[in-house]
Amino acid sequence: MQKLLASQPHIEKVRNTLANDGIQWVFIPPHAPHWGGKWESAVRSVKLHSRRVIGKSTLTYEQMRTLLAQVSAVVNSRPLCYNSDTDVNYLSPAHFLIGRPFTTIPEADLGHIPVGRLGYWQSIQSMMQGFWKQWHQEYLTTLQQRPKWTTTTPNIAVGDVVLVKESNTPPAHWHLALVLEAYPGKDQLVRAVRLKTSSGELTRPITKVAVLPRSETVFQGGPGCS
Repeated sequence: MQKLLASQPHIEKVRNTLANDGIQWVFIPPHAPHWGGKWESAVRSVKLHSRRVIGKSTLTYEQMRTLLAQVSAVVNSRPLCYNSDTDVNYLSPAHFLIGRPFTTIPEADLGHIPVGRLGYWQSIQSMMQGFWKQWHQEYLTTLQQRPKWTTTTPNIAVGDVVLVKESNTPPAHWHLALVLEAYPGKDQLVRAVRLKTSSGELTRPITKVAVLPRSETVFQGGPGCS
């Protein structure tokens, strides 16, 4: 990696690409990651879970490049808000990067196979699957903010679009559903909902769903826009 970054052809290629695309770097001060805000938070999340899945394994340049490319696709596939104008009904960072959602080819689950029995390609896929299982659950949890009791949170309502928390979803796959019916308790607080998915209807507690904001609210300053 050091030889590649220090090589003159690589430096010239990067310089020419940045000039042609009109990209200009603006650096933050060293040792000040909090200046980065959202992107530094994403970088921290990727580094944290990557260390966990790689562990003490030593990867070649090709293995590390493949793993980071797949991790990048997974992270940038996350839904930001609901939008009925797109093919997948949500906007993700990938839409702003390449104009369409990132997709991955489903692989067999390798989590139950000992590491010593995995081949060259399988070992990377196992790490990527481990990253996905940890990271996507963490991301869904961030969408389920539970403020203190001093702040009233609106109930999940009929017509809301939600992400369903499932433990067995393949990488870069997000389980979207439409709320058909809400079940409030005696205190009028909704704790369960009936959902319509692409494969049928199901009932889930609200702890297993995360409401997606609508693009009209996010980009046009509608009610609840922060």
